[in-house]
Amino acid sequence: MAKAELMDYDRALELFEPVLGFEVHVELNTRTKMFSDAPNFFGGEPNTNVTPVDLGLPGTLPVVNEKAIHHSISLGLALGCSIRPSSRFARKNYFYPDLAKNYQISQYDEPIAYDGNVEVELSDGRLFQISIERAHMEEDAGKLTHVGGSTGRIQGAEYSLVDYNRAGVPLVEIVTNIIYGADRDAPELAKAYVSTIRDIVRSLGISDAKMERGNLRCDANISLRSRKSVAEALAAGDPPPLGTRTETKNVNSLRSVERSIRYEIQRQAAILDAGGTIIQETRHWHEDTGVTSAGRPKSDADDYRYFPEPDLLPVEPSLELIESLRAALPEAPAIRRRRLREAWGFTELEFQDVVNSGLLVEIEETTAAGASPAQARKWWTGEIARLANAASVDASSLVSSIHVSELIGLIEAGELTDRLARQVLEGVVAGEGSPSEVVASRGLAVVSDDGALIAAIDEALAAQPDVLEKIRDGKVQAAGAVIGAVMKAMKGTADAARVRELVLERAQQ
Repeated sequence: MAKAELMDYDRALELFEPVLGFEVHVELNTRTKMFSDAPNFFGGEPNTNVTPVDLGLPGTLPVVNEKAIHHSISLGLALGCSIRPSSRFARKNYFYPDLAKNYQISQYDEPIAYDGNVEVELSDGRLFQISIERAHMEEDAGKLTHVGGSTGRIQGAEYSLVDYNRAGVPLVEIVTNIIYGADRDAPELAKAYVSTIRDIVRSLGISDAKMERGNLRCDANISLRSRKSVAEALAAGDPPPLGTRTETKNVNSLRSVERSIRYEIQRQAAILDAGGTIIQETRHWHEDTGVTSAGRPKSDADDYRYFPEPDLLPVEPSLELIESLRAALPEAPAIRRRRLREAWGFTELEFQDVVNSGLLVEIEETTAAGASPAQARKWWTGEIARLANAASVDASSLVSSIHVSELIGLIEAGELTDRLARQVLEGVVAGEGSPSEVVASRGLAVVSDDGALIAAIDEALAAQPDVLEKIRDGKVQAAGAVIGAVMKAMKGTADAARVRELVLERAQQ
């Protein structure tokens, strides 16, 4: 894959204005699929959670999942949308191997939710309003695994395997209106918007929203238009023209959303400045190399030959249902953030660090499981975030909030030092079990038995017989050599503070 030319980011923003649009796909956590009674859960053996309906076999008919309808309405309301009194499904026709029936049941001109608005907070506290065009229901497609080659993508693969377990899983697709005015904040805004959507669906309890599993995916649309052409159009009283957009598909981490937008700005700017043209196409994000590559020419709505789904009646929720779901909505994200900051006692800077990390939900869940807010913040934004950055994954994919709370509990009970806790965390991330199980299997618990500590101290003193005399002469820092030797001998499991106490006690004898 030839490396694209990139323009310096600041220079790109001087010449061009980025115009954004996002399509976020949210898988709903219903017990069964959207139009069949096949089980809906992640991780089953390939092609086991499948019924004839999911495969579109002759003679099968879809039946709408009522719970999925309720979840979709709740999400629409949380996005500030109006709920359509009568919406209907449509067939979106296209061929792809993971779409067994060659069409997807979706919604087109009559989505269940429309005209919404989401408030997004940037890292410096500025608020940005993003207008929602629609939130519509549909079914997910299956999943292709490309075997052979070096990239895991279809290019260069020897063959592909298809798994229809995901086919028919309920989805809500949230589509924004065109977003202007982001300018150099465009990458950060993209990340903050997806993070906000993730927080909303998690608080509603309608999706696991694990991006690494594909429960929540973002298609990021971006185009550039020259600032010169915008100024000329405005001076002439004409609407500024839009550039040609690309759509980076299925970006599955917050970090990747931000990086892919920044990359596309630099890539497109270089092409346009050299007199080239942008191809309207889908593009794939490569996390390992930090680049996008061409996918397929981007289709417009006409290409899908939408027509009303003949096997399904319109969805007509009652006003009573809509109002009952509205009454059950959790607090808005902005209000929730203010409440949590006050409850946790964080300074404005500390809480902004939490928001910027994208780990607010994880920290809230960890405190709900019994950990102190300060310790939850320390571990999520510190060591866990470090491990996540090193692995180029989201921190939430490494460890559960329950396990982090348990780890903190072991520290506060004196059973682990911070140093040992980091080793335990590595074991949990490696799949060795819960923190308690890792402590037991690796033998990492702090040794609090004075008898064992005294034995190790005596051995260290025997190797350094002059230490006690130095301490008695007022050179207390000499105890450090013994403490270090004891910690090494006990592989870090000794309580260094208690070892120091015992050494000083020996010097007084």
